[in-house]
Amino acid sequence: QAHLVESGGGLVQPGGSLRLSCVVSRLSFSEFEIKWHRQAPGKERELMSSIDGLGRQKFYAVSSKGRFTVSRDNSNNTVYLQIDSLKPEDTAVYYCSAIHRIGGHEYWGQGTQVTVSS
Repeated sequence: QAHLVESGGGLVQPGGSLRLSCVVSRLSFSEFEIKWHRQAPGKERELMSSIDGLGRQKFYAVSSKGRFTVSRDNSNNTVYLQIDSLKPEDTAVYYCSAIHRIGGHEYWGQGTQVTVSS
């Protein structure tokens, strides 16, 4: 059973930056695509970004382009999400998930809270 742990969330002022981390264990990390999602209070969860197993293909939601940067370090089984120019509407719980490159079960972390407020 895969284990995903997010960290790096917190309270930040508008315009600030955060780097979220997703550490993955108990699976062949480089074979898994990692996705970042977020869920704001009262809203549906939305996919913000993803990165393939070798870090070559990246996806960004329209709402995240230009401010979100996804990367991965396969030597440390970690995926990062850098978020710059944070806005109050970025306030949400951010989750990472892992899915094998040929499909199958999607594993989820417990989430990390990001709050953007002055």
